[in-house]
Amino acid sequence: MRHARLACTEFGRSRPDRTGIDGVAMFGHMNEPFTIARDVKAIIIPAGEELVLRQGTNGFITQALGGSFTIYVEGNLFRIAGRDADAIGKEPVPPPEVPENASDEDIEAVIWNQLRTCYDPEIPVNIVDLGLVYRCEIKPLGNGERSVNVDMTLTAPGCGMGEVIVQDAQEKIAVVPTVSDVRVELVFDPPWNQSMMSDEARLQTGLM
Repeated sequence: MRHARLACTEFGRSRPDRTGIDGVAMFGHMNEPFTIARDVKAIIIPAGEELVLRQGTNGFITQALGGSFTIYVEGNLFRIAGRDADAIGKEPVPPPEVPENASDEDIEAVIWNQLRTCYDPEIPVNIVDLGLVYRCEIKPLGNGERSVNVDMTLTAPGCGMGEVIVQDAQEKIAVVPTVSDVRVELVFDPPWNQSMMSDEARLQTGLM
């Protein structure tokens, strides 16, 4: 097995065979052009800082996973949230549906599926298969509502996109029917390591 240091600020740039536009290394296979249709908030990758991209700006979509988008604009990578998909000509992902009178087990399955739609903007592997989710606990609150508590970690403690990923997980869980309270906490004990990745994730990232 080939070993590599997996940090969210470096992972997307560690593979020289994935060089994209103007030499910027990207994991996504997409280079789909777009023009921003309206002013839209974006997150700089990997710094995690928010800014506004203006209407009429041209760029390329480099990754579209889990409803969010990684885009390349003027030499930089940015993350666009799924709720702003229309700004780059895409359709937002509809919220999940659950069966009537769904059990806690049904809701838990939907929540895990939602977490599998959360991605680091530089890594084409979801946070569940990366092994970043340590705990997902569901508690009934009465009157048909539920609370959800999640403990998750990062591939590197200093990841600038950490809070962005946490917020994405919170938002993906909050739209699940009957969920009225969501708490997603970052923890670093135990420290993440490559053995926590699924076999599929290792294969996809070239570590098998």
